[in-house]
Amino acid sequence: MKALIVCTNHTDYPTKPQKTGLWLSEATHFYDELQDRNIQFDFVSPNGGPIPLDERSIESRDTTNEKWMHNPAFQEKLANSLRPDQINPADYQIIYFTGGHGTMWDFPDNATLQSITRYIYEHGGMVSAVCHGVAGLLNVTLSDGTSFIANKQVTGFSNMEEKIVRLAEEVPFLLEDALKQRGAIYSKALIPYMPYIEVDERLVTGQNPLSARKVGRKVVEEMFEK
Repeated sequence: MKALIVCTNHTDYPTKPQKTGLWLSEATHFYDELQDRNIQFDFVSPNGGPIPLDERSIESRDTTNEKWMHNPAFQEKLANSLRPDQINPADYQIIYFTGGHGTMWDFPDNATLQSITRYIYEHGGMVSAVCHGVAGLLNVTLSDGTSFIANKQVTGFSNMEEKIVRLAEEVPFLLEDALKQRGAIYSKALIPYMPYIEVDERLVTGQNPLSARKVGRKVVEEMFEK
C-alpha cells in the first residue's frame, strides 16, 4: 500500500514579507499515523524538487516534527519531491493534500494533480486533504464530468481562521467560500483551531493543522478496519 502526499511549492504572499510553504505538521502528523501500518509514501508537488516549509510551522516545539525532520529518508523525499507527470496513479491507494497558504496558489488549477485524484478515487482509493490543502479538490471532476466535491461533506480552513491569522486579504480567495460555491456541504468546528474532520465515504478532510493526525487516523481506519 502506498500514499501520495501532495505539497506546495509556492512561498510568496502578495504583500507580506514572510514566506509560506508546507505547514510541516500537516505532513508529519498525517504520515505518523500511516507509518504504523508500514504504508510507503512519496511526496509530489506541482513543480517537483524541494518542498519549502512555512517558517512559522517549524518554530513550535513538536515532537512529531522533530522525529521526522531527523529521519533521513523523510528528508530525502522532502528535498526531492516528484512532479505530477512522474506519477503513475495506479501505484497509490491514498492521496493526501497537505496545507500551508501556498497551496491556494498552486493547487486549484493543476490539471495533472486533478487527474491523479480522479484516478485514485475511481479505482477505490482514499482521497484526503487538510486545511488549505483542501483547495486541491476544488476543481477535481469525475469521469462523468461532475464536480468531485459537489454534495459531499467537507471541511477546510475557515473564513474565521483566516481572519484570525490576518491573511484573509493576502490569499487569492477564501477557501470556505470557494467550497460552498462548488456545491460542497461545508462544516467546521464551533471553535476556531480545534481539531475537526469530515468523512464522506472515501473522502476525508480536516479543517486546520490540528486536524492532520485525525485525518491520517481516519484514512487508516477506512482502509484497514472496515
